[in-house]
Amino acid sequence: MKFHDFPYQRPEIDSFVKKFETLLVTFENSNSFEEQSDFFEKINQMREDFSSMNNLCRIRHSIDTRDDFYEKENTFFDENSPTYDALNNRFYKLIVDSKFRKDLESKWGSQLFVIADLSLKTFQPTILEDLQKENKLVSDYMKIKATAKIEFEGKEYNLSSIIPLETSKDRATRKAATEAKWSFFQKHASQFEEIFDQQVKVRHEIAQKLGYENFIDLGYARMLRSDYNAEMVANFRNQILKYVVPVATKLYERQKKRLGFEKLKYYDTSFRFASGNPKPHGSPNWILDHASKMYSDLSDETKEFFDFMRDNDLMDLVNKEGKATGGYCSFIGKYKAPYIFSNFNGTSGDIDVLTHEAGHAFQVYSSREIGLDEYNWPTYEACEIHSMSMEFFTYPWMHLFFEEETDKYKFSHLAGAIKFLPYGVAVDEFQHYVYENPHVSPKERNQAWREIEKKYLPHIDYGDNLFLENGGFWQKQSHIFSTPFYYIDYTLAQVCAFQFWKKDNEDHASAWSDYVRLCKAGGSQSFLELVKLANLVSPFEENCVKSVIGTIENWLNSVDDSKF
Repeated sequence: MKFHDFPYQRPEIDSFVKKFETLLVTFENSNSFEEQSDFFEKINQMREDFSSMNNLCRIRHSIDTRDDFYEKENTFFDENSPTYDALNNRFYKLIVDSKFRKDLESKWGSQLFVIADLSLKTFQPTILEDLQKENKLVSDYMKIKATAKIEFEGKEYNLSSIIPLETSKDRATRKAATEAKWSFFQKHASQFEEIFDQQVKVRHEIAQKLGYENFIDLGYARMLRSDYNAEMVANFRNQILKYVVPVATKLYERQKKRLGFEKLKYYDTSFRFASGNPKPHGSPNWILDHASKMYSDLSDETKEFFDFMRDNDLMDLVNKEGKATGGYCSFIGKYKAPYIFSNFNGTSGDIDVLTHEAGHAFQVYSSREIGLDEYNWPTYEACEIHSMSMEFFTYPWMHLFFEEETDKYKFSHLAGAIKFLPYGVAVDEFQHYVYENPHVSPKERNQAWREIEKKYLPHIDYGDNLFLENGGFWQKQSHIFSTPFYYIDYTLAQVCAFQFWKKDNEDHASAWSDYVRLCKAGGSQSFLELVKLANLVSPFEENCVKSVIGTIENWLNSVDDSKF
């Protein structure tokens, strides 16, 4: 069945709640494991139906945020997802307290009960209205960005379509386009700051109602982090500061030298080579055709997966008006179908986002038969291992997209991954500051962001852009608004993906076997358990960051980037 034929039907919430509650009662009163297991399956089916309609709605809404029907459906899920969460929370309470818990654990694995225990710490019926407000605020932020109209040189752009101009070979064009984009954020800054201010306050209030001092521990519980804490994350950030920031700073110096600039300004950092950034040498359909060959060559598993995605139109890749920004992968459990969403704009990012989201999609496709919503995906930091590692596993086929610019692309991509790490931990440190200090003013938050930037990103020169100099950059980062504390995940996963890059260069068969094993496990284990399953070293281990960064720095130093 093709994606446009997937039937959507809004859940009739009253009857859904009534049926779910009836099943919860019968589950609780079951007299045998077999009987309870049968009701478990029925409840699980109801959960899959609800989440499938929710995800289908969210996908179609993000494809065209102007669609009135799915705008209303999106609002329905914003308002009613907390009701569903309340039911799911009651289900978790029953399985945790079940007299047949050992049998349930034997059948479904212990990770379900870890998830249940953490989830029980994130919800009480008293916060229902607060959650509805939180959901609405996220949608408000996304809508403003999705409907952005940026006037530049007589034409209208959105936040995705302006990006190629921000990497123009002409420095004046690059500067003007970048300023035009940031003028949009400056124009809407008061709205973004008000939305975020309300989010911080409602999240703090939710945390206090649930018995937490502030939102941080609640945020970690929401992210289902069971085997590491904020202290371990702070130590990891220090490793990035110590071992990665100096390497990234050297890479920016090399970039400045390549470009022949006296100073590297903020509008220059995404422009990496005087000859122009590498770009895919064909249309979106051309890219997809070459991607089919790439995944056909990579392995039998990836051939089957990518053919399924193309045959069923499970990708919407090209930027267009009214489309939400960014890229993501979703999963519609009812049809066992991953879905890839992105905004191709003619830059190398088109290949990055395709291979990245294909990594997510390949994982959930590989684990789709496990049969439990909680195990479709692992926790976020483990999810990102699949996506970031897929970017590296596809390196041998980059010539299909970049032709004579292949070496330039690989250098740019690997250097870019190094440069990302300091930004990623900066976002995380900012979020810890925000929720440790929920009552500070928007101005104080912006000042805090700017100080953190100076710590981890000392190369940045904002020149006369007062909006950015005064700390406005963070307002473009959707994760900060939509999913608090979701960002350190990318940096932890990047360090794991670097290990796969290293292993792949040494022994592809062994590295690929480890990767497929990791994907098939889905979310059935915790982050550090999955790291171990994949024969990787935990990023929290003291020498992990130092060792892997050293190998990559040596590779980058072996490349004569002046020829690019």
